Amino acid sequence: MIEPMKRVLILCTHNSARSQMAEGLTREAARRAGLALEVHSAGTEATYVKEEARTVMQELGIDLSAHTSKTLHDLPDAQNFAYVITVCDSANDACPVYPGKTKRRHYPFTDPSGGSLEKWREVRDQMKVQFEAFVEALAKGEAAPATYADSPAVKAQ
Repeated sequence: MIEPMKRVLILCTHNSARSQMAEGLTREAARRAGLALEVHSAGTEATYVKEEARTVMQELGIDLSAHTSKTLHDLPDAQNFAYVITVCDSANDACPVYPGKTKRRHYPFTDPSGGSLEKWREVRDQMKVQFEAFVEALAKGEAAPATYADSPAVKAQ
């Protein structure tokens, strides 16, 4: 029997930087792992995708040019996700309640907005380690780390 595709939602405040990068990183890690994941990102409010996010992700061969900033209201079937992951404290505090089948995770990252491209790369690289560990756990049939600090990949750094 083929297992149904898991749906993942990554939330941040504006859906302009961290959640967009995490969406691209998670989708790419799942593709490489051969794992069927449907990955979305959204914000508590929509703005625009920051050019710095597009730039540093393109450096990894991940194209965010078609990405747009969106809210939960813009997503298909917005209450049906296997995992909801917040990547900033504000989104974690504002995250709506999800049905019992949804697993919540909080992986907070520093907001690189206003920083140099080097700061953007640093945050991107931290996110890459975390979301590869997230996908790896799912690919092995294991529970995803409950928090960023609990991730074996982060502990190994």
